Amino acid sequence: READIEAVEKQNEQVSAELAEREKNQEEREKTFNQTVKRYDDKNINVEQIANNLNGMRPEASVAILVAMDDQTVIDVLRKVEELAAANGSSSMGSYWLSLMPSERAAEIQRKMISKPESLD
Repeated sequence: READIEAVEKQNEQVSAELAEREKNQEEREKTFNQTVKRYDDKNINVEQIANNLNGMRPEASVAILVAMDDQTVIDVLRKVEELAAANGSSSMGSYWLSLMPSERAAEIQRKMISKPESLD
């Protein structure tokens, strides 16, 4: 009887250790998820701020800044500009900015915009 009790206690200890490990792994996954969401939110806030800043500038100055950015950031900013214009009921400067860019760069950005979905959600 004592041997059976010890065996059951040992099994319970193993189950307890396994549950503790699973809980720790779950907490790590949750922490990683929360960090990813925060990075996404922070990036979205920054892109919106850039879009607002560029909207307040002369188009030539905005284009000079956009040309210096990497393609993905330009795409994100142009999409945010479109979104803000739609929300405000105004026209977007995005197409005009593209027309002021070097034609090869504008074509490359538009090609990438076609192949990239609106969101990865």
